[in-house]
Amino acid sequence: MCNFFGSLGNRCIYVLCDLGRMGIFLFYSLTGIFKRPFRGQELLKQLRFIGAGSLTVIFFTALSSGMVLGLQGYYSLSKFGAEGMLGSAVSLTLIMELGPVLTALMVTGRAGSAMCAELGIMRISEQVDALECMAIDPFRFLISPKVLATIIALPLLTAIFDVVGIWGGYLAGVKLMGVNGGAYFSGMVRSVTDHDINLGMTKSFVFALLVAWVCCGRGYFVQQIRGAGFGAESVSKVTTQAVVISSISVLIFDYLLTAVLL
Repeated sequence: MCNFFGSLGNRCIYVLCDLGRMGIFLFYSLTGIFKRPFRGQELLKQLRFIGAGSLTVIFFTALSSGMVLGLQGYYSLSKFGAEGMLGSAVSLTLIMELGPVLTALMVTGRAGSAMCAELGIMRISEQVDALECMAIDPFRFLISPKVLATIIALPLLTAIFDVVGIWGGYLAGVKLMGVNGGAYFSGMVRSVTDHDINLGMTKSFVFALLVAWVCCGRGYFVQQIRGAGFGAESVSKVTTQAVVISSISVLIFDYLLTAVLL
């Protein structure tokens, strides 16, 4: 029994210390954005990697999601004779829910894992320690450009996801199932409000911060993660952990933001 409570206490202390580390990490990551000299070239590099590099997976995910929504929406609405509301159903679902969530999950799997692995390798190979020895702030030099690039790129990718998804719903509903095209777009125009768009964009900003924070933080603290191991094994385990935690955080905050802002 004593061993059980001792293990439980150690686990609680570890979780509290980890939360404290991650909170301080987030503070320094955000303040590093405003430190000079500003690393414009690194920001553009990260924007190209996170944003432009994710366009392909975002395009096909959005197109398939929109077409599935079009087919499923037509099947459901046709039971009530409301096929003309297909545009409203597809657009609201994408803009308020699927667009921000699926974009964040795709960026987490593609770019978030890479950022975590990169920082983890730099940490175990003592490159981060070398920067500190040369009096170079590792947050301004390495982490803040990644965080800022994610905050900029993910909302833009979400907007692209929404547009492509709506056209995917148009292809499935109008071109394949015969729904009137005018009714599709007029229903969308009548139903979608500024509040709906703002909700989707707010979610995308929060998700971007979550993804960058968790993925970069796990990689930066790779040597302090319990059970991670050593060397390449630790990087692989921490990268997997970062993707899982980021994905779960996105889903949890999706519900919280919907409950608060809807």
